[in-house]
Amino acid sequence: MTTRVITNISELTTNDPTLGDGSVMGRLTNAAMVLNDEEVLWVGATSDAPAADEMIDAQHCAVIPGFVDSHTHLVFAGERSDEFESRMAGRPYDGGGIGRTVAATRAASSDELRRVTKRRFGELRAGGVTTVEIKSGYELTVEGESRLLDIAGQFSDEVTFLGAHVVPEEFAHDRATYVDLVKGPMLDACSRAKWIDVFCDTGAFDVDESRAILTAGKVVGMGVRVHGNQLGETGGVALAVEFDAASVDHCNYLTDDDVAALRASSTVATLLPGADFSTRSPYASARRLLDSGVVVALATDCNPGTSYVTSMAFCIAIAVRDMHLSADEALWAATAGGAAALRRDDIGWLAIGARADLVLLDAPRAAHVAYRPGTSLIRQTIRSS
Repeated sequence: MTTRVITNISELTTNDPTLGDGSVMGRLTNAAMVLNDEEVLWVGATSDAPAADEMIDAQHCAVIPGFVDSHTHLVFAGERSDEFESRMAGRPYDGGGIGRTVAATRAASSDELRRVTKRRFGELRAGGVTTVEIKSGYELTVEGESRLLDIAGQFSDEVTFLGAHVVPEEFAHDRATYVDLVKGPMLDACSRAKWIDVFCDTGAFDVDESRAILTAGKVVGMGVRVHGNQLGETGGVALAVEFDAASVDHCNYLTDDDVAALRASSTVATLLPGADFSTRSPYASARRLLDSGVVVALATDCNPGTSYVTSMAFCIAIAVRDMHLSADEALWAATAGGAAALRRDDIGWLAIGARADLVLLDAPRAAHVAYRPGTSLIRQTIRSS
């Protein structure tokens, strides 16, 4: 297997606190690293770098772990820019537009869905994302949700069944029947997904409905994720902790009990600043969570209605500017935090044994990701095979 040595790294962020400066970022300067097609083999000073089959001269740029985007809805048809315009003119977000995307996605061919998903996936890759989670949730039929999972699986192993996105129009007056469909025939057709998710919030599913759906998914061995507390203190966070969910996402409205429960659990709070920006909603209390000892991740929430965002760098910049994270805290949340939200210990860091997923920045320090918002700083992305 071919080995490569990357030399003359001005600043190497490893996210391994046993390395470099001893901080949580595990930062080395004037660094080098050796990797093969699968994993990192060595890190240290450029002056100590061992020989390898190939050499890459980083030319004094910074190197960071590849971004881990742990919450996306990439497989959909259509767009909803008119809703964005209305929100910017003052209409609040109420979650009601999902049905429009459901109709457009149901009408699209599989070839068309693959084409548009490939484009969005390529945008994430170009922005330094090396691991992507992808949800279903825009067909809300047995065959349709299975189709979306098939398409998502062509781009990622981190695939999530989200039949419990909203109740579709045809079941508007028979919610119980739709819940039974999701946790019965639809789950049977979609149980190959790694994760099950539910939108537990105002206008979507209540705690009891969500609990029934998640229980069914857990019985067949699926990992649990939850959309929770985006629109109010609606019980989603407590439910996620109850189920030992890998992640509860949004977390805009939190009680003291929610924060305490998260701190005492292994559930990651995944924050989605692109959604808060695009809906002009209050930002999640990232500072409060971090100061309380809760593990925080950042993700794009790429979707057509509330966060048509494919830039993790943009989310980092918002988190630093408007959610009061430091540049390092935001970078950690977008890399190691995302890995924790997927319960992965092979990504989100760069040291011996980690996957060879990394980004060379066209900048001398990682802080430039937040410092220069709107600028593409990705010189090269390397991803393990």
